[in-house]
Amino acid sequence: MTSPLPTSAFSMKSPFGRRAVALSIAAAVGGFLFGFDSSVINGAVNSIESQFGLTSITTGFVVAVALLGCAFGAVLAGVLSDRWGRLRVMLIGAVMFFVSALGSGLAFTAIDLTFWRLVGGIGIGIASVVAPAYIAEVAPRQIRGTLGSLQQLAITLGIFAALLSNAVLAGVAGGASDTLWLGLEAWRWMLLVEAVPALVYGLLALRMPESPRFLIAKGRPDEARAIFAKLVPEVDLDQTMRELQQRIVTDQKNAGVSLRGPRFGLQPIVWVGIILSVFQQFVGINVIFYYSTTLWQSVGFDESSSFGISVFTSVINVLVTLVAIFLVDRVGRKPILLSGSLLMAVSLGTMALCFGFSTTDAEGAVSLPAPWGPIALVAANLFVIGFGASWGPLVWVLLGEIFPSRIRGKALGVAAGAQWIANFLITVSFPAMSSWSLPITYGMYAAFAALSFFYVLLRIPETKGMELEQTETLFVRQSKAP
Repeated sequence: MTSPLPTSAFSMKSPFGRRAVALSIAAAVGGFLFGFDSSVINGAVNSIESQFGLTSITTGFVVAVALLGCAFGAVLAGVLSDRWGRLRVMLIGAVMFFVSALGSGLAFTAIDLTFWRLVGGIGIGIASVVAPAYIAEVAPRQIRGTLGSLQQLAITLGIFAALLSNAVLAGVAGGASDTLWLGLEAWRWMLLVEAVPALVYGLLALRMPESPRFLIAKGRPDEARAIFAKLVPEVDLDQTMRELQQRIVTDQKNAGVSLRGPRFGLQPIVWVGIILSVFQQFVGINVIFYYSTTLWQSVGFDESSSFGISVFTSVINVLVTLVAIFLVDRVGRKPILLSGSLLMAVSLGTMALCFGFSTTDAEGAVSLPAPWGPIALVAANLFVIGFGASWGPLVWVLLGEIFPSRIRGKALGVAAGAQWIANFLITVSFPAMSSWSLPITYGMYAAFAALSFFYVLLRIPETKGMELEQTETLFVRQSKAP
């Protein structure tokens, strides 16, 4: 139901808007850890491969195994957050991040490194589900898209922080494999650093208020009202409480409703979330953030230059995400997604063309002759621009909007789980595929980017400025044939 209050009552500058922003930023710290954990391995890949004597296939598995944990954590979080509350599940994720950082940095073998990365992956999966759900439930509708985008901004900032710390630590030590402090190599410190933001995330989770919707569902309306009083103007407080209580009563009447449905065992709206999540990963974005340092070294750049290129790319990612946050509630979701798909398809196709001209010398060193090296660099950064300004943040926005409230927690878990499985498939296959054919690898990513354009064009309606209940109905109508 549309609020009777003027839009300005819920602006970013109002006291209610500022409080919603503060809570959303705190929740999005989980996204920062997601980005940090995902990319911190970037600078350590070569050192880990050398120290533990790994092949390209086992290297891909060690890098990607965290994503299997992410899929499990995402599904688990969807169930637990509806049972225990958003904050308790956030705290569990923070503990897993912290333990994983220490275990990975002090790993003795590839086996225990793999285990600790799996633990960290579960933490990421938890954060990827709980943050969008929490933000969607505390954000006023007029700025919900902007606040939902904070999850992706936090992810990009985490990526930047990881790559920057990698570059600094490797620079201080003289190389990622060189000893830094306490007799530990720089690559180990790259992994240990994550314990700091994990601790911050845990402390924030202890201080944040619980989701008002969860509190009402658990029979604690007075606590929910006290929280809403800081997020909603007094004149609208009673109406907000009544509407939410009515929705919860309706949901409880439909408690037996599950995700199961006629479309290959799931409800059509769940497939919409899964397909959006898979497209977000099948364009290959995380290849840039997991393997870029190794990739640029393989085509002729030295280690220092490769670290610098990776940091520069992450800065671009942060800046264009800010652009997306500015535009999402002004331009709308659909036009931005369509534009991003086109730019990604063109830039990935250009990268495929460039790597078709790579050469290998007698010692096995790969290089890109002029002018293909600089063109590949430009194309890679255009790809990051296209993704960061569209599919990166907006998929998280849509996943927070499209599901009916009665299944939101579980459906978010399934969609995020699908995203992690897709991420795993791309990440684990890249080392082997790139050694076989980089042109075909990037050509495949370009094809998925092109397909994403047509899926959005034909199946995704616009949701700008709508209440969550309206977007649910709209997507259910549009998703009868995903």
